[in-house]
Amino acid sequence: MDIVDCILADHDRQRRLFAALDEARGDTEAAGAIFAHLREFLEAHAAAEERFFYPRLLECGKGALDSDSAAETTEDAIDDHNDIGAAADKAMAHEVGSDDWWKCVDEAHYQNSKHLSEEERQGLSDLRRHVPVEERVKLGVKYLAFESAHPAGYDRREKDPEDYVESGGKV
Repeated sequence: MDIVDCILADHDRQRRLFAALDEARGDTEAAGAIFAHLREFLEAHAAAEERFFYPRLLECGKGALDSDSAAETTEDAIDDHNDIGAAADKAMAHEVGSDDWWKCVDEAHYQNSKHLSEEERQGLSDLRRHVPVEERVKLGVKYLAFESAHPAGYDRREKDPEDYVESGGKV
């Protein structure tokens, strides 16, 4: 499985978990459990992308569709990861099922949806165009191994998008 396929599969899973949250609006126990799992998954997913996908995109990407460069795409994506994580963290400060909790969950959903569409349109297209499938498969294996090693309890640290791009993804 190449890294693009891995990321797209993760995106599908994220969409399904947010949809499940919508279905669980009347069930606080289920909503809390789903969100706790989703929050952990989002953090591990972002960290895996930042470790394996975006550094390679910075090396070879040119920008795709409505992005002028791989650096622009990457900087925006790191900022999105920070926004998604911040919204999810804010939810944790509220009682599960409360109006304030749902407001934060909905903000995380909004930020995540925006990010997924941009990433699929820009970064994933750019990588497919400039990295051979054999290399994408090797990256996919590393990506999946990282996510598998962090099924729960992963604590991604917020990153400065400009520092990340300047370092080539080594921050």
